[in-house]
Amino acid sequence: MRPFPLSPGHSLRGQLLWLLSVAIVLAAAAQTVLVYHMTRSEADEVFDFQMQQVALTLQGGAEPAAMAPGNSHQEENEHFDFVIQVRTPGGERLFQSAEDAALPATTTPGFSRAKVRGGHCRVFTARTPTRIIKVAQDIEVREHMAAAMALRTVAPILLLAPLLIAAVWLVVRRSTRPILRVKQQVANRVVEDLSPLRSADLPEEVKPLVEEINLLFTRLDRAFAAQRDFVADAAHELRTPLAALRLQGQGLQRAGTEEARSLATQRLLGGVDRATRLVEQMLVLARQEATQDPLRAGGVVDLGAVSSLAISDSLPWAQRKRIDLGMEAEAGVQVLGQEEILRILVRNLIENALKFTPDGGTVDVVIRAEAGRAVWAVGDSGPGIPPGERVRVFDRFYRLPGQVEPGNGLGLAIVKTIAERHQGTVTLDRSARLGGLEVRIVLPLAPSH
Repeated sequence: MRPFPLSPGHSLRGQLLWLLSVAIVLAAAAQTVLVYHMTRSEADEVFDFQMQQVALTLQGGAEPAAMAPGNSHQEENEHFDFVIQVRTPGGERLFQSAEDAALPATTTPGFSRAKVRGGHCRVFTARTPTRIIKVAQDIEVREHMAAAMALRTVAPILLLAPLLIAAVWLVVRRSTRPILRVKQQVANRVVEDLSPLRSADLPEEVKPLVEEINLLFTRLDRAFAAQRDFVADAAHELRTPLAALRLQGQGLQRAGTEEARSLATQRLLGGVDRATRLVEQMLVLARQEATQDPLRAGGVVDLGAVSSLAISDSLPWAQRKRIDLGMEAEAGVQVLGQEEILRILVRNLIENALKFTPDGGTVDVVIRAEAGRAVWAVGDSGPGIPPGERVRVFDRFYRLPGQVEPGNGLGLAIVKTIAERHQGTVTLDRSARLGGLEVRIVLPLAPSH
């Protein structure tokens, strides 16, 4: 949304001050104009009422001595508000407050306008059986008095507007102070500091933004930690295979016969394959620990379809060892996540099972829905894992004592990381049907539409 075109720049504080000040000024101006006109109108009504009261006072009762025929006030006051004239129905003047004020001869009761002494007057006429009373008031005097009353009424509004603007400035300054504090916190940070920002006293409109920034800091911290761990692990774990490759290369150089060269070449290629597999698994683990939430980035994944692809990838290995590799899956068991990542998970489980299952054994993948959760299990007829070692095998690069099968101890660490990223759990147990190890993954089912 573009900022208000008249606002100063993109400063939130500046925009608030500008818009609220303009609103106060416009409201004060509108209120001033409205009150001024209302006061002027009410003043006119008051003046008309006064003229009526003067006329009604002279309608009855005994005539004052000053009202002798032809008599008038000799001491004329130029600034007298009203000009009063009393005549008989026949036209005989009984009283007139100003000698030179010639009022109109009309006898129609009510208000009218007339020109008196060179100025315009408002005239009120009252008629009785014995007299005709006229009361006139200079319109300029009326307007001057009405304007003075109106100005006195609107003066407080004009005085309060600057005070309101000052109050708004103080409130906006106080309200935006926590935002400036957060800005200062970020500005003063070093690159390595990814601790959360304080959001306790922030406005509700800004707090979600700061909380999202804190979540971003958490993800960045996790990504940096994964990067640091990956570098440390790579430096430690690649040292041995690289040294072995060097020795195997030297052995190839020293080989004097064709048979020795062939054996050295096979060993060298095997070492390259093991090093390649180690690097691949370390990269997978690092990506899983640093990637964004797979539940947000992914979609609905069918576990049966993913398992079928993983079984197809591992089928040649199972055939070489004459292992019965199969799957038993309920239809429509779906979870939220990323299909390729879940394929890596189940492929690691199947490869581990094939590696430790003796020739002619069995490896089964079982998928079912249970109590609102998806259960994904891979069981084998191999030797299994002793109960005391079932916690430690999830550690990186940990291998069971006496293990002779080739590996690097990262398979189950990758499985656990991927399952936890999908809000799932991993448990190891003895397979009740096959007798070997059963790895059970429990994941939330995808919501049905």
